[in-house]
Amino acid sequence: MLGVVGSHGDLVSERMIGVDVGGTKISVAALESSVLGEPHVVPTDTRSGAHLLDQLTAAIGELGSADAVGVAVPSVVDFATGRVRASVNVPLADIALRDVLRERLGVPVVVDNDATCAALAEAYDDDGALVARHLVMFTVGTGVGGGIVIEGRVYRGATGAAAELGHTIVGADLRRAPFAHSADFPRPGSLESLASGSALNELGAGHGIPAGTVVDAARDGHEGALAALDLLGRRLGIGIANAINTFDPDLVVIGGGVCVAGELLLGPAREEAARRVLTGVGTKTEIRPARYGARAGVRGAALLAGQEATLEAGAR
Repeated sequence: MLGVVGSHGDLVSERMIGVDVGGTKISVAALESSVLGEPHVVPTDTRSGAHLLDQLTAAIGELGSADAVGVAVPSVVDFATGRVRASVNVPLADIALRDVLRERLGVPVVVDNDATCAALAEAYDDDGALVARHLVMFTVGTGVGGGIVIEGRVYRGATGAAAELGHTIVGADLRRAPFAHSADFPRPGSLESLASGSALNELGAGHGIPAGTVVDAARDGHEGALAALDLLGRRLGIGIANAINTFDPDLVVIGGGVCVAGELLLGPAREEAARRVLTGVGTKTEIRPARYGARAGVRGAALLAGQEATLEAGAR
């Protein structure tokens, strides 16, 4: 038996290996009885898809045997086939990642978007108990990603590409048709263009603050940095309000590197979201920072492997 889902949606797995693939590093860890081992982290080999596949195979193999493997990638994934359709910062586009790794490793493999896996991790606690039946996650880093969990399961949509929340349009000028249009991503007016770490650096530059130092400057009381974080938080709050109006979730979780700003970001985001949510919607929604930080992706990938292994075992 590869895994067990309890009567209340709680997740208990045997030995699963989770992999979180990023543009700069790969994190690999084993999950046994809901306890995540210390992740093994290595720099990502981005020279080619073949080099990266070899690196992933070796990194997973170093952790020993597993009942199943879950892989989180910064990519648009066809979950049904495990093929990567499009990828950011890693050379995995148009690679049948699930099938290649399954053949090399000899165990079941599942592949999904990294923010989706992080959202799944946040829906369960350290003991594998379901703590949020309906959850929406925003990951605010260089860009903005998202994940959606409904009834304890990942929501992927018709093609497996759902939850690209960073590309929600929150600031478009629609006063005159035809509307302005750009073929580039992120699109103007999207949440990613307005509320990402890159956007924060742009706001900071307007106040003479070097890139990557806005949060530190705000903690030191720099007025321009505080204003930049307030504006970024309010932009994020509009995206959060859209998610609450759409899904009425138990929990909205904010993760990613920019989340180190804490309440300097989340305070304005909560305030703006509250102003824009329809009366009567989201009355039970809590907005809070992610719990698992950099380990959310690898933990969620392992949990996903356990869930899918359970479904396969039940279908036999």
